[in-house]
Amino acid sequence: QVHLVESGGGLVQAGGSMRLSCAASGSFFSINVMGWYRQAPGKQRELVAGITSGGSTNYADSVKGRFTISRDNAKNTVNLQMNSLKPDDTALYYCNALYTIGGAVFPSWGQGTQVTVSS
Repeated sequence: QVHLVESGGGLVQAGGSMRLSCAASGSFFSINVMGWYRQAPGKQRELVAGITSGGSTNYADSVKGRFTISRDNAKNTVNLQMNSLKPDDTALYYCNALYTIGGAVFPSWGQGTQVTVSS
């Protein structure tokens, strides 16, 4: 099982930057994909960015060019650098991991970290 702990959320003004970090721990063979999702009040949870163990990335259209996801496979950490933040980026951000145990793939979620962007 994988335990995810996020850090780095808080309050920032529009146009500012913020960095989120997530560390994975536990018993697993490998973590295939790590990523960040977000959920704003009254909205569904959506994918923000994901990164595979090989370094392939994908981003939501709304954050392309502003957010950068990175990963350290040796440390089992994933980071999300968020630049040019907008009030619409305000949400609870969740770290996610897809990990393998015994040939099966399982999801794990962090507890979430709040990001608030003021106008």
